[in-house]
Amino acid sequence: MPHTPLPPKHRANARSMRKVMTGAELKLWNELRAHRLMGLGVRRQFPIAGYIADFACPEKTMIVELDGTQHAETDALTSDEARTSRLAQDGWTVLQFWNDDVIRDIDNVCQHIVISAGLADTS
Repeated sequence: MPHTPLPPKHRANARSMRKVMTGAELKLWNELRAHRLMGLGVRRQFPIAGYIADFACPEKTMIVELDGTQHAETDALTSDEARTSRLAQDGWTVLQFWNDDVIRDIDNVCQHIVISAGLADTS
């Protein structure tokens, strides 16, 4: 998949965001990093098409977004829908989870990611 040109400002912003992860992002990252989840290679704060995805698995063209309560507001919902639509145009599948889901039920979140990546035996 070809890379979308990325302004240096976006790359620098992504780099700085990796240093200040939320509690939910850190908890999920500890499950995903170093191919810990079924061998998935996941990158954090990954710049794609003018956006910075919380987590991305380029091999599976899958993005995982973690959202706080501010994403339930109308403006944020509209923005999230536009982002998801734009990323889908490039072939990405976007999974969205609430921060609270990650904090309270990390196992279920990880299971959903594995199933979405096509790595689970669903028979």
